[in-house]
Amino acid sequence: MNPLSANLPEPAAPDANSSVTALGIVPRIRRTHIALFVKDPYASAPWYEDVLGMQVTARGPQWVFLSFSTKHHDIALIRAEPGADGQHSRGTVNLQHYGLEIEGGLDELRRLYGMLLAKGVPVVKTTDHAVGIGVYFTDPDGHRFEFFCETVQDDAEGKRLLGLHGAPSNPIDLQPL
Repeated sequence: MNPLSANLPEPAAPDANSSVTALGIVPRIRRTHIALFVKDPYASAPWYEDVLGMQVTARGPQWVFLSFSTKHHDIALIRAEPGADGQHSRGTVNLQHYGLEIEGGLDELRRLYGMLLAKGVPVVKTTDHAVGIGVYFTDPDGHRFEFFCETVQDDAEGKRLLGLHGAPSNPIDLQPL
């Protein structure tokens, strides 16, 4: 038995209506995007352009789509409807963070950290994950993002270390450039 899955429930038996489980088909993901509820997508989009260097690729009455470069969209900002009290509640069950693996090494991460500070972006923490270093920060609606710099380039070794250390999130004194 895998010690990492010792406390996890057993997988459900294949369902007659679930050919995916029954056939053992696993999705092979090429790319991802994320859609975030925000108070006002038109007011939020300039932050994504300025801080993350994104480009607006589409606008609709209730949303703005943005791209990091080549894809039609990487992040969609969708207008959230306020609750009965007129407020926008984030709740306690929510997205924890969206990790953005950066191009470049530790000095590039330190430059990005310095840029966040210079722009007054709230930085939540800097963390050593044993396989990389992360800088966590929030957007104007409170969504948490992470600029992440891989320090272990071999994926198999990264999985081994992550499991060995229990997916650590240890504070690190990262000096911004």
